[in-house]
Amino acid sequence: MKKITLVLLSLVMLTASCQKKATESTEKNAESRYETLDAQAFATAIKNQAEAQIIDVRTPEEFAAGHLDKAKNLNWNAAEEFEKGVAQLDRSKPVYVYCLAGSRSTAAAKKLQEMGFTTIYELEGGYQKWRAAGLANASAAGGMTQSDFEKLLNTDKKVLVDFYTTWCGPCKKLKPTLDKIATEMSDKVVVVRIDAEENLALAEALKVEGYPTLMVYENKKQVWRYLGYLSEEELKKQLQ
Repeated sequence: MKKITLVLLSLVMLTASCQKKATESTEKNAESRYETLDAQAFATAIKNQAEAQIIDVRTPEEFAAGHLDKAKNLNWNAAEEFEKGVAQLDRSKPVYVYCLAGSRSTAAAKKLQEMGFTTIYELEGGYQKWRAAGLANASAAGGMTQSDFEKLLNTDKKVLVDFYTTWCGPCKKLKPTLDKIATEMSDKVVVVRIDAEENLALAEALKVEGYPTLMVYENKKQVWRYLGYLSEEELKKQLQ
């Protein structure tokens, strides 16, 4: 009888412990809020939040070219610098995070959750969407103009355009393939690589929303477009 009682007591205690852990986990998840906002909603949220904690996780070079007012630059690509900067923020207050197009800010937002921040808002589409919505300061974007770009298409060859960024892994992986194509297919293909960070206005005009973005032009008309990495074989198929 004693053995049965002890077994039952153990089961009751184990059940209670599991229920407690489940409750704690639910409460923890309920306390953490992570939401993606479009540019207008993000702007409204910042405006309505006194002393908003705004984090720009791009590189210092990108930040210098244009950023949200009162944003703090914490470079996601410099892990130690990022964590040191985050440590100075108030975890109990909302934090607003953005990058150029969204990939780095998404990773940063997840890291902020792990570090105990309870309310996180991410700018959907990053600074590109912010500029496209007309919310950026009226500073010159710089870089290649639409007219400059159109001059590059003035050829009887096909033009393969690659919009890339220096921090994009797939962009780096693709570069040797593009260099090879530029050499091997020089009789019928012109390869043009454009740094999107240095040519924001042009990237926005051509609706570049991720990297690498590949385009093929023929007789000055875009005949193909692709977002992401492609193998040499797949890319050459589009150039035949």
